[in-house]
Amino acid sequence: MFEYFPNNYPWSLAVMGAISRGGQISEIDDACRPLKEFSARKNDPAAQMAWFESWMKLAERVERLGKIDEQANHPLSAGRKYLRAGLYFMMAERMPSHKDPRRMIAYERGIALYAKGLKLRKEPVERVEIPYGEHKLAAFFMKAPVPGRAPCMVHFDGFDVTKELIYTGVAEEYRRRGISLLIVDHPGVGEALRLDGLPSIPETEKPAKAAVDYLETRADVDKDRIGMVALSLGGYYAPRAAAYEKRFKCCVAWGAIYDFGAAFAARINGTNEPSVPGFADHAQWVFGKKTLEEAMAVTRQMTLEKVAAEITCPLLIVHGENDRQIPLWHAQKTYDAAVNSPDRELKVFALADGSAEHCGADNGSMTVDYITDWVADKLGAQVAGI
Repeated sequence: MFEYFPNNYPWSLAVMGAISRGGQISEIDDACRPLKEFSARKNDPAAQMAWFESWMKLAERVERLGKIDEQANHPLSAGRKYLRAGLYFMMAERMPSHKDPRRMIAYERGIALYAKGLKLRKEPVERVEIPYGEHKLAAFFMKAPVPGRAPCMVHFDGFDVTKELIYTGVAEEYRRRGISLLIVDHPGVGEALRLDGLPSIPETEKPAKAAVDYLETRADVDKDRIGMVALSLGGYYAPRAAAYEKRFKCCVAWGAIYDFGAAFAARINGTNEPSVPGFADHAQWVFGKKTLEEAMAVTRQMTLEKVAAEITCPLLIVHGENDRQIPLWHAQKTYDAAVNSPDRELKVFALADGSAEHCGADNGSMTVDYITDWVADKLGAQVAGI
């Protein structure tokens, strides 16, 4: 993986995320170059604030340029800049503690600009709200450009990504394969966590059920061809959901997590790399707990040991050989335990070929191609006439 900050994995991971989701390398360099002196201070709040301020400055600059285009009646150019500015605001928001009120300001500016960019670019996506008990889950629905009812994948996030970041990374490839996409900010991430205060829960079949219930109300979705996919912590979320929500016709674990309790403990003790600085504090926020011990108690419930055997649909597990966050054994144990999946596959991306880091952070296009081809085969999708 290209590591802009060789001594700071979370920062380098974020840089790769920005590059792979439409950021411009020269703009990213403008934000990162002043940060090199801070990069060795991995858990220093002052370093995280330096990151925040530098990326905010970049986001505001690109937003200003977008406004100039918009005022000149050039909506496509403005929209492209707004999408990048929204991405940069979300990259700024990634590093400081959730207790810092400036983080929420950056997030709200980011998602607002991203939505504006989608609209001006006339992207084939609509923001929808999924009924979920007394709440509603914000989601993006992208309709495949095929006549009638199309197959659809429910896409959950992970530990620290959002529907906006998912959309930019995967939507076009699903669209070209004639597959619609519902990307959900489920409990623990995105709007559900930040705006509605909904923490993550081990029983991911509950928000997954709400997503399928919603899709069954749409006249443009084939309710008999709905699948489930999620990345990173989604390596637990998706298999758990598919095990107990039997309407899913296929499932993809994009980065396996067989036992999140073990993976979480390994990150806390420094054995494996964390995805964000202040990992323990971030986890308490994600799981809605006041102490690390309480958060760890939740993670210990998040295991596929007695769950994977309940998966009865085709299952794809993709994992990187050099995943520094989640060791490869999680993928093998998930595969071995899913004994009742009628068609299960473990795809390991090798260092020699690329896409070998966590969820393909080093070359996500290879992983996305493999996943979307597999899904198209399983759901019987037709190539869209784009």
